[in-house]
Amino acid sequence: MISFGALAIIAGCQHRTEEEIQEFHYLLDEFADLKVMRYKVPGWEDLTLQQKEYAYYLAEAAKYGRDILWDQNGDYNIKIRHVVENILNNYQGNRETVEFQQFETYAKRLFFSNGRFHHYAEDLFRPECSSYYLESLMEAVGDGDKCSRLIPVIYGRNGNLQRRSTSTDGDIVQLSAVNFYDGVTRQEVEDYYASIADPDDPTPISYGLNTKVVKENGKVVEKPWKVDGIYSRPLRRICEQLEKAAAVAENDTQKRALGLLIEYYRTGDLRKWDEFNVEWVKDTEGTVDFINGFVEDYNDPLGRKGAWEGYVNIKDKAASERTEILCSNAQWFEDNAPIDPRFKKKEVKGITAKVVNAVCLAGDSYPSTPIGINLPNADWIRKEHGSKSVTIANITHAYDFAAEESPASALKEFAYDDAEVELYKKYGSYADEIHTDLHECLGHGSGQLLPGVSTTALGEYSSALEEARADLFGLYYTADPKMVELGIMPDPEAYKAEYSAYIRNGLFVQFNRVELGRPNTEAHMQNRKLIAEWCYEKGAKDNVIEKKVRDGKTYFVVNDFEALRGLFAELLAEIQRIKSEGDYQAGKKLIETYAVNIDPELHKEVKIRYNALNLKPYGGFINPEIVPVYKGKKIVDYEIVYKDNYLEQMLEYGRKYATLEL
Repeated sequence: MISFGALAIIAGCQHRTEEEIQEFHYLLDEFADLKVMRYKVPGWEDLTLQQKEYAYYLAEAAKYGRDILWDQNGDYNIKIRHVVENILNNYQGNRETVEFQQFETYAKRLFFSNGRFHHYAEDLFRPECSSYYLESLMEAVGDGDKCSRLIPVIYGRNGNLQRRSTSTDGDIVQLSAVNFYDGVTRQEVEDYYASIADPDDPTPISYGLNTKVVKENGKVVEKPWKVDGIYSRPLRRICEQLEKAAAVAENDTQKRALGLLIEYYRTGDLRKWDEFNVEWVKDTEGTVDFINGFVEDYNDPLGRKGAWEGYVNIKDKAASERTEILCSNAQWFEDNAPIDPRFKKKEVKGITAKVVNAVCLAGDSYPSTPIGINLPNADWIRKEHGSKSVTIANITHAYDFAAEESPASALKEFAYDDAEVELYKKYGSYADEIHTDLHECLGHGSGQLLPGVSTTALGEYSSALEEARADLFGLYYTADPKMVELGIMPDPEAYKAEYSAYIRNGLFVQFNRVELGRPNTEAHMQNRKLIAEWCYEKGAKDNVIEKKVRDGKTYFVVNDFEALRGLFAELLAEIQRIKSEGDYQAGKKLIETYAVNIDPELHKEVKIRYNALNLKPYGGFINPEIVPVYKGKKIVDYEIVYKDNYLEQMLEYGRKYATLEL
């Protein structure tokens, strides 16, 4: 599970000196509704040469998976990217015209979203330049023969218009552009998995995580993503780099885990994927860690298929002290959670958490990346072997520092008064990090399914409901006196900054990201809207959350923080029940009642006010490069080099890490 927190929307206030700002600019580029930043890697110089080499090969393995995600995100994506790369690399005409600038903006959006669908809203986006102009560019670089196939796709004249459909009217499998299914209906897919799943298996595999479902000779079959299967070439390159990483791993647990991951990629055997995850969870001593695989299922309309993702990070030992405190008290939090005792784990096992600094982002985590991660996703592994949670410090700090480089402030625009602004400035950034810690470290790992309940019982609503469950767990405990007692929260009042920010974001501010007239479809945004909208409605009688209008502007103000915490507890209890019992209909009702439909007047207002600030609602990052340093023919160090050109990195990755044929 991953967390995209409110930090990405309303950044906190970790201030830098003027000298620091001049030394290192975080904000590199802005276009459409996007901004591109870079991040520093604190702690790199403290690593040994072996640890740096280990991180280097893990990063190379991560980057070689790039084409997999592009293809998963839809047919034609790689073909379109190659055409765009050809124009950017070789076009000799005038690049100063308005239409070429419009084409370049389209190229940047394409790279950012790893394909032709918005990375968050999941709708098709089109170039602002005319199709005739784009055809002329393609012809100028020798790609004119591709116009008849690609131009209609680029401009949405044929094919699906959403990467992942959330339609309540049609077949969401057939209406989705993701490359997970071909020639099959939703019912056929669900019937197929129902026929092969063993409901009595206490350690079920993640059915369908690493396959494409197609129909052959009238029969539904799975085609595995593995070496000598689909994505064979990139997976071979990934395995080559993982083998090199294993040779310089920090410890034997890491070596065994990498060996199992390689075996999984070569066989496609999901039992091996589970064995890898069990071994990976055991590694709590290493400084360097990674994610590599088909992991999160948010992009699949049915919540089964894993998008390819890579991540490399190093532990921030000082900052990790607070997450270690949380983990050591995990049983207390589980025992005291406001949920039915039937759904509580009698023994919380193996939960480990740390604060890390990202070294390399890849696949589904690049350029847009989470600020927190909790894995593995298999419920039985989490129950029997535990999980790993990370809060990614240098990414959250980069958001903060990039915000300082912008003259406008969303906080001042949407917070009701100076007291609310000052409270957030004092505690908000830190309180949000603590909420992320609780969400990832304990929230996702809390609770249990009742015997016989499938992890896929909630279907297309599972991702949003799971994120809501983890968020509510974090919100409830952010305000608990235990957090002050443990020395994690600095003040009993600090949680109020997070509560206020969460409500104004969930009810209002976040919808600057959604086009007017469109529903709210992304799982994390649905989670936040569900929580805020439900609490607003249930607390209306006591005016717990008040809608205020001043000078024609709308604000949402928390009047009773203690009562709001009680509402968080009540909703947490219900969503935990829904998950534990596999109550699909109740989950569906919650999502469709509170999480999808946006008030059109509020939507229009937030768009106008946010656009007036000239801020970009979505952010992503380019990677620093890990560069070997030679003395003669011997590598004596690995240096971090901070890049500052977004398109240059995208084109370089296209040249170096392209693995799939046109």
